[in-house]
Amino acid sequence: MSDFSLIQDQRIRQTLLPNQVQVMRLLEVPACDLAARVHEEMEKNMVLEEGTDPEQQYTQHEDEETYEPDYNESSEPTRDGDGEVFDYSRYADDGDEANYGYADGNDDDDREIPLSAGVSFGEYLKSQVYLTKMDKPQRHIAKFVVGNIDENGYLTRPVSALCDDLLFREGLTVSEEEMLDIVRQIQQFDPPGVGAADLRECLLIQLGQKKQTPVIQSAVRIIRDHFVSLTKHHYDSICEAMDISPDQLKDTLAEIAKLNPKPGSAWQGSVYERHQLAVIPDFYVENQEGRLVLTLNTGDIPTLHISRQYKDMLQDYANAGKNITAKQKEGVQFIKQKIESAEHFIDAIRQRNETLYRTMNAIIHMQHDWFMEGDDICLHPLVLQDVADKTGYDVSTISRVCNSKYVQTEFGIFSLKHFFSEKMVTTDGEEVSTREIKQILSECVAAEDKHNPLTDEALVNMLREKGYTLARRTVAKYREQLNIPAARMRRTL
Repeated sequence: MSDFSLIQDQRIRQTLLPNQVQVMRLLEVPACDLAARVHEEMEKNMVLEEGTDPEQQYTQHEDEETYEPDYNESSEPTRDGDGEVFDYSRYADDGDEANYGYADGNDDDDREIPLSAGVSFGEYLKSQVYLTKMDKPQRHIAKFVVGNIDENGYLTRPVSALCDDLLFREGLTVSEEEMLDIVRQIQQFDPPGVGAADLRECLLIQLGQKKQTPVIQSAVRIIRDHFVSLTKHHYDSICEAMDISPDQLKDTLAEIAKLNPKPGSAWQGSVYERHQLAVIPDFYVENQEGRLVLTLNTGDIPTLHISRQYKDMLQDYANAGKNITAKQKEGVQFIKQKIESAEHFIDAIRQRNETLYRTMNAIIHMQHDWFMEGDDICLHPLVLQDVADKTGYDVSTISRVCNSKYVQTEFGIFSLKHFFSEKMVTTDGEEVSTREIKQILSECVAAEDKHNPLTDEALVNMLREKGYTLARRTVAKYREQLNIPAARMRRTL
């Protein structure tokens, strides 16, 4: 017979309040999806109404971009039949209206807003979640995992980090085994190879979905057991290790060449998406006679307020005092719950807009030269921590704001990630952005003699003459990021 005993276990655990979780979720929602999210909440909560409350009174503070309502301080708490304090003023004040307009200047009623059509890569993956045999909780986790897949189709975050994120954001405890099982199911989605952690796994997933012919099996062996030799073009060692002829290796390599190293790019680069999917900017930045004016795009997001009908209903219950019935009391609790939920949502929208506005404002301040000139050479080194320090927000908050957000400028529409780059110190001790170096690298290649193009070593020397000391492998990396082929591929006869 086993002994039982009580053991006290002390743990420190970080927990977020529901309204904090809601704010974080809304931060990740771009302008093109926010209106749908607001309408979805209105369908779930009947106390939320669209439009301006006619009895709402505003006072606009000169130093703020939002409107603050005048609160009625005279209402006294009323007790219900059981002696519980029922503070009607908590729910009946007129300050529960959301004004989503954030602008550092005048709004243009005729502002042209690009429309979005088609299905994005992420939406396409999420649609496949419902085609699996997952239950509802698993589908929720799967959609979260899909949201972490990057534009190239890779899931670079480890399973343990995904589990920690779900616990931190939503309070959901998911084991690594369960998470890994869901990831493996996602790896069977279309396009082939999606959800892989790296290139090697991506190629193996694609090969695993093909008919296992001798050539495919040989390709699997090369990717699985000799991937490093393959990347270094050590073909002789592969032939010797696998005991195959050069002709057999050639056939196998031809099959490997048919695989897609970036599954996501196949979808994003389709004719359908290029012509049907447009970007809706989350911000507008205008240059008004040398003064940069920032406007937050609220698009067709409705102004929300809490229904007067339900406020009056609560007032009637409050006036009834002890005469309230058990059924009426149950109705009071239900309405109070809905009003509290509506308040949290309206406040979350306000916080989202304020956070987005302050973050973008900080980016404009730190990249002022670029917004005036539009030249990437004007970009200063900038990382998420710099914006976090200036705004007072956490780095994770800045990351959520910058993810999938776009700004429209007089020079075009740009992702917020465009304004971030690491720094490098020149020979003169000046800190410059790596984006500036890439710009100069592009100019050097554009001006080269196409009959005798510049090698990476020659580009290193040219950059050194301009004060930028880089290793050859760094120049090669920047060249590949700019989609500039190697010198031998750029040569013309």
